[in-house]
Amino acid sequence: MADYRERAARVDRAVVWSVSGRSGSVPVYPDGCMDLIWTEGALMVAGPDSRTFHTTAGPAGDYVGIRFAPGTAPALLGIPAVELRDQRVGLSEVFTDRRARALLDRLDNAPDRVAALDTIAAELAAEAKPPDPALTAVVGMLAAGGSVADIAVGTGLSARTLHRRSLPAFGYGPKMLARVLRFQRALARIRAGRSAAETAAATGFADQAHLSREVRDLAGCTVGALCSR
Repeated sequence: MADYRERAARVDRAVVWSVSGRSGSVPVYPDGCMDLIWTEGALMVAGPDSRTFHTTAGPAGDYVGIRFAPGTAPALLGIPAVELRDQRVGLSEVFTDRRARALLDRLDNAPDRVAALDTIAAELAAEAKPPDPALTAVVGMLAAGGSVADIAVGTGLSARTLHRRSLPAFGYGPKMLARVLRFQRALARIRAGRSAAETAAATGFADQAHLSREVRDLAGCTVGALCSR
């Protein structure tokens, strides 16, 4: 059985995590985040997902990663999120080969890879420009269930400008990010044992059928199957 652990990272709103003993195919549901991941001597970037990504763990099944909040990673990595949407790429495709190799060597040789990756991310954050405060506010409002139309008015941005600025920050437009964050709210309630009908009503879906369609579209499975994954 896989051993998964996570804790708050030094980077604001990020989480550093580790998993060992994982094997086989594992679904990774869309959450609007980007991750920097070490596994078996490789260092990769996981872009924002618009659908479930199925990862296949090797024999060792050991991973260490840091999950950045929506809109955070592009400034640290120097690449628009939309260019990495639904992709996993080696860090050498984002940084120079020399820099990517130096960071990989640090992690390969670190006695505590979780702490090492946390430090690396903090160093990248210190070098980067801070996230756009308007888009940080957008994430907070969408996570709380706010509508895209109301958020555009609240931020003083036109719908077109909000969409244009969202692509490099989040990897997709605000409406897609709203769907992903609503799905995550529903996923948390379903896994806590809430019924599909109660979950739909509490998380902003029109009805249970709407929830079922979104789960099938974003997770590729039924609502019932989410509880066993």
